[in-house]
Amino acid sequence: MLLILTLVAVGLVIVVQWRASAREAAANAAYPPIGELIDIDGVKVHAKVQGSGPDLVLIHGASGNMRDFTFDMVDQLSDRYRVILFDRPGLGWTDNLPQHAGAWNATAATPHEQAALLQKAADRLGVSNPIVLGHSYGGAVALAWGLSRPDDTAALVLVSAVSEPWEGDLGWQYKITGSAFGSGIVIPLVTAFVPQGFVRASVGAIFAPQHTPDGYSDHIGTGLSLRRMSMRANAQQVNTLLPEIKKMVPKYDTLTMPVELIHGTADTIVPLDVHAAIATPQLPDAVLTTLPGIGHMPQHVTQPDVIAVIDRAATRAGLR
Repeated sequence: MLLILTLVAVGLVIVVQWRASAREAAANAAYPPIGELIDIDGVKVHAKVQGSGPDLVLIHGASGNMRDFTFDMVDQLSDRYRVILFDRPGLGWTDNLPQHAGAWNATAATPHEQAALLQKAADRLGVSNPIVLGHSYGGAVALAWGLSRPDDTAALVLVSAVSEPWEGDLGWQYKITGSAFGSGIVIPLVTAFVPQGFVRASVGAIFAPQHTPDGYSDHIGTGLSLRRMSMRANAQQVNTLLPEIKKMVPKYDTLTMPVELIHGTADTIVPLDVHAAIATPQLPDAVLTTLPGIGHMPQHVTQPDVIAVIDRAATRAGLR
């Protein structure tokens, strides 16, 4: 009996891993790199450059990749900015940092580690004194970027950004998938079997109370986020973010460059009153724009407002 159970278990593992690999291969084929892969100390960083003008770095949020910005936003900026997009470590086509990789790993690249990697890639691209925009989790990376390079960061733009400690936990999903057990056992099951309808519903929840723009889910390549490497990196990064934010907050008063924050009042994922409303007075030269009734994705649902704060950041930094 024990032998039979062992054989069944081995068979199930083989089926799960085979199906997960097949779905990953399909996602990779459907959504190949749209930029260049830069080797940074053996880590591939996916970067894309478009346009001309002052340098503007865009950093995406959790579970995403640079395609969030290429959906429709970059084309509205590249006539007057040199826009530089990156996939964050473990997401899109950027490798995870080797010390945080592996099926049974439960550690994560911190915002500072992520910023350091992207800064090295930016240096290769000749980026100088950029405006750095971060959305959601990417806002924490943008803040880390500014803290580590205060004299070479023209301005920060924080869109629906995580910037402050929060009360409570992140829910059972992140607890499980961010653990070593979840990384090794649960995530392969999700990659192998999660239905596409569930994925689209999850995207819809991120946009709530607004609707997902037509074509967005197909453009961003949700299958890339469901790959085992990306699910592990994302879960672990989100799961370990709180202590990193607590370390950064006491240093916010050193961020003397212009900072623009823009945040929807109906954002339930990164609430305004927990994050931007508290961070604004902690930052010496910050301006907060609130968007009544807008949720977590203003860069799509009220894009002119986001572009306006980017332009204002450029003006305040003396770049326009």
